[in-house]
Amino acid sequence: MALPKLPGVYIMKDNNHNIIYIGKAKALKNRVSQYFGSQNNHPQKVRQMVSNVDDFDYIITDSEFEALILECSLIKQHTPKYNILLKDDKGYSYIKVTNDNWRKISYSLQQDDKNAAYIGPYKSSYYVKNAVDEAVKIFQLPTCNRKFPQDIKKGRPCLNYHIKQCCAPCTGKVSLKDYNERIDSALEFLKGGSSADLAKMTEEMNAAAENLDFEKAAKIRDRIASVKKMNDRQKVVDIKVDEQDVIAYITDGDKGTFEIFRFKDGRLFDRENFMVDNGGEEAELISEFITRYYSIRDDVPKQLTLDREVPDSELLEKWLTEKRGARVYISVPKIGDQKRLVDMCKKNATERLAQTKGSTTGEYAVLEELKDLLGLAKIPEYIEAYDNSNLGGTENVCGMVVYENGKKNRSAYKKFKIKGFEGQDDYASMAEVIDRRLTEYENAKEDTGFGRKPDLILLDGGKGQVNAVLPVIKQHNIDIPVFGMVKDSSHRTRDIVSATGEISISRKRKVFTFISKLQDEVHRFAIGYQRQRRNITTFKSSLTDIPNVGTERAKALLKHFRTIKNISNADYQELLNAPKMNKSAADSVFGYFHSEE
Repeated sequence: MALPKLPGVYIMKDNNHNIIYIGKAKALKNRVSQYFGSQNNHPQKVRQMVSNVDDFDYIITDSEFEALILECSLIKQHTPKYNILLKDDKGYSYIKVTNDNWRKISYSLQQDDKNAAYIGPYKSSYYVKNAVDEAVKIFQLPTCNRKFPQDIKKGRPCLNYHIKQCCAPCTGKVSLKDYNERIDSALEFLKGGSSADLAKMTEEMNAAAENLDFEKAAKIRDRIASVKKMNDRQKVVDIKVDEQDVIAYITDGDKGTFEIFRFKDGRLFDRENFMVDNGGEEAELISEFITRYYSIRDDVPKQLTLDREVPDSELLEKWLTEKRGARVYISVPKIGDQKRLVDMCKKNATERLAQTKGSTTGEYAVLEELKDLLGLAKIPEYIEAYDNSNLGGTENVCGMVVYENGKKNRSAYKKFKIKGFEGQDDYASMAEVIDRRLTEYENAKEDTGFGRKPDLILLDGGKGQVNAVLPVIKQHNIDIPVFGMVKDSSHRTRDIVSATGEISISRKRKVFTFISKLQDEVHRFAIGYQRQRRNITTFKSSLTDIPNVGTERAKALLKHFRTIKNISNADYQELLNAPKMNKSAADSVFGYFHSEE
């Protein structure tokens, strides 16, 4: 089908004529042709989608903005499986107040108690949880399961009392009147918000002081201090706009997570998280997410802050402005408080993604930083590191260690004995090992061990090692980024090196620490294997000095008895019964170690 170079919407269908993807384009011909180019440049999700495309249609529009509006409408109508589809599954939340004499305040998702009163509904469960938690702490209300007055004086107060977060009615020192005053004040705080409640409490404090009720005035003063302290804690930064959403995106190449922080009056009032399949360029994916997200949201903020530039920000601004009915601005801060907000949002997105991988935030954050530093296409979840070791050109070996999701995966470590040549040649050794490793990958039937393609290969060495390995990878036609780990004159990690030059990591503390540990680990593993090989050779050479004991018989003896000491301590019958031994060999070995006898 000949496509025009005009703006519009394209509709992809499978062989059952089901719509599987809808997209917009500034130039239909250019955009659609990108899908059917080299598949190696596309993520798995896009490759899978393209393999299922049997037919496609398109609708020409007068402008790219009209294409965006039409795309949103068609996606909502057809819900294609390969588009980002977000469900507006946010239920309503309530503030629950029990109806007994000693009332309690809590957070609830449902109105499931006929004997309780409910305040709400609220759209943001995050807001309700935090508001109830604030009120309980400020007015020192109990959160335990004790029932009053039944449980008064039946046990010692809990830790919350000692850290001044509970007035402890269980002690019997709090009257019902005083307790209900606290409940009423907490409910006013929840209904009116902290600013309104502060003003009211200040009036009450001044009135109590004028009436010489200094004890009451002191209690209200303490509550005012608690509210202000809570407000300061909630104001993460001094935000200069009335309302704002912050969006950050993190991906490991296959899956991605969007984190949304929503602010009003300088306070975080809501947050959401969405896991999606990674499909296409990250910036385009973020644009698609924004249109999907605000298609299911009625409230559009005055300012939308992103963690990176998106290609059609002007279009999105125009679309969001129309939806809001007032001007909307999209920004990507580089410095200052707004940048810190974005970083905080991104850190939380990293935490969500790390949880799905069984890693900590720190472990996954350093991988993300490494990805950005090296310019990788995806977070290097599976890293293989190699180091050669030899003794004066003999016992030439290589060790491979694996870090998965930022942690050592010792079960995947591998040892290589150099077979292609004798003597010492670090470049040839590294090339041989990588060649053997990739051959194993091509012949593997499962995607574990050698059957898993690494996201990143790190070599202990400089540009020479990297340049020795790159032709091997090219020969296998496998796309794997390769870098070297360079040490300084004191044999400490200094920089990462590519085929073209060095990349400084000295100012990237997390990356520097991670690479240093990885380099030390692969060096330790390679040295350990080389020593093991050297010891075996030494043992073999000492055994082969014995008459009637050749290399194969020496191997069998070592495998059976484990050590030379065990062989020397074995009696004659044990030697005779050992694998590959006969009477003459047993006589020779026993006589060698027991010549004095």
